[in-house]
Amino acid sequence: MPPVSQFRGAWQEAQVPDEVIDRAEAYRARWGGLVLPSAPSMPEDAAGPRMLSVDTPEWEDTFAPQGWFFEAGPQRTAVPYAFLIGQDGTFGIAGGDDGQWVPLHRSIDGWVEALALAYAAMDVADTVTRLTGSAVGQLDLTAMQPVAEVGGITNGWWYRPGLLAAVYSGESELFARPAYRTAYLYAGNIDEQWL
Repeated sequence: MPPVSQFRGAWQEAQVPDEVIDRAEAYRARWGGLVLPSAPSMPEDAAGPRMLSVDTPEWEDTFAPQGWFFEAGPQRTAVPYAFLIGQDGTFGIAGGDDGQWVPLHRSIDGWVEALALAYAAMDVADTVTRLTGSAVGQLDLTAMQPVAEVGGITNGWWYRPGLLAAVYSGESELFARPAYRTAYLYAGNIDEQWL
């Protein structure tokens, strides 16, 4: 995977601002080439890119908010959206019928943390319950604390002693399909180490 510095001149000629190139370069230096396994029993948006890599930054004026985005890495499977890093460093998906942007986590670090948490939760859970659609909306997360490390926006994790809850709403928002919302409840010997 070539370094971003190899493309800097061409990107500058294409009017990509230096600060955006610097962000892409920092992303490539930290994450470029990393291949993580997809987590068990997760929607495609939560599974993330096949490999973390950088592509040419592009100005997007159809997204809200508008700004410079670059690809976080190629998809694992054929899905009608791309994984992107947003203007503010958020990690999310863009595509669908309207070509909209849906941030999933506050950063790529949050997605990596969420992926690690999914594997750890599977190891300690006595039971795993999957909910979809309207059943997800009936979950009462008010008695739980968000797991701050995952930086959840539309995909997030919550904790209370004995229970971890992962709620995935990214694809649901992108396609305006409430039935796509999915949650996993991991019950078992789960204590404060999960905060």
